[in-house]
Amino acid sequence: MSNQAAQDEVCCPPLAERRVPAEAAAVLAPAFKALGDPVRLQLMSMIASAESGEICVCDLTPAFDLTGPTISHHLRTLRGAGLVDAERRGTWVYYRARPAILRQLATLLTVAPAT
Repeated sequence: MSNQAAQDEVCCPPLAERRVPAEAAAVLAPAFKALGDPVRLQLMSMIASAESGEICVCDLTPAFDLTGPTISHHLRTLRGAGLVDAERRGTWVYYRARPAILRQLATLLTVAPAT
């Protein structure tokens, strides 16, 4: 099974409710690791919040004081972790968030409101 297919199927309750199964932890840990870098976290935020649901690398790169190859490296890491999908259109690549994995990460981190 591919990493993306595995991520789409993983389901587990919040950390505060029950222990995370080993297989879920193995699938979700790379996504958390990828988001552990400030630049990648900002890139993910820009991609996930794009008005049209996707954003061109040409709009991502100018937002940072980094070289194009460095931004490309960070985007490859996000792709490798299964957080984003990419589609080449001519000379540009467009990125969009993968909602299923983001929902799983959010669910895992959900904490019940204080009573």
